[in-house]
Order: sequence, then structure tokens, then C-alpha cells
Amino acid sequence: MQIVAAVFIEEIDVRQVPGPSTRIDLTGVHFSAVAPESLPSVWAPHLVVIVRCPAGGDGSGVLEVVYRRDGAQIARNVQFLQVEPGKFSFRLVRAEMEFEDYGTVEAHCRLGDGETTVVPYTLLPPPGA
Repeated sequence: MQIVAAVFIEEIDVRQVPGPSTRIDLTGVHFSAVAPESLPSVWAPHLVVIVRCPAGGDGSGVLEVVYRRDGAQIARNVQFLQVEPGKFSFRLVRAEMEFEDYGTVEAHCRLGDGETTVVPYTLLPPPGA
């Protein structure tokens, strides 16, 4: 299996179209957000990881997402994944992360022992701060 995409989102909607074919509508794709007026704050952005299983593939695996700040692990999520060979699927990953200061966290996404896809998420200071 392979990771096709990994992004932070506000909403996700899945719909069928003729074919049969499936559409995954992602709304509010973003890689940063403005912090609340005061820190520390707990932030929990939604990460969607889209995966595919090639035809003839095994179709089962494990998705691991490790959130790191300055190289240190601050959160981790592990999910079993089953994808029909020749098809796509997705998983939503949500981690509550405490921010004591503004800055960037990286979500390190990987299937089993495969390659890592890194997705940054930056908490920005509020306007005028």
C-alpha cells in the first residue's frame, strides 16, 4: 500500500458518482492556523491520510502517525488499515497537542515500515501579537 496524500482539513465528504466511482471532497485544506489569544492551548487539527492498494496487493496494514516538534515526539496515533486491492481509502487522524508557544509540528505518516510522508502544521500568533 502507498500514501497518496496527507493534509490537514476542516471537512471531508464522500459521495458516489456514475461509474461506479467515489469522490472524496476535502474542504478547508490548510497547513497553519492562528492561535487563540493566549497560550498554552490544546490544538487538535484533523489530518486525512489517503492510501491506495495496488491490484494484487495485500490490502491490510498499519498506519502510524507520529507528531514531532523540534524532533521530539509529542503525540502518536496507530490505526489498522484494510483497503480492497485496486482501490483507495482514507483515515482521519486527530491528535490533541499542547502548544506552549507558536511554531510548527510535523506529522510523520507511514504505512508499516514504508516511507514516511511529512506534513507540517504551524500555529501562528494572533494579529497584533
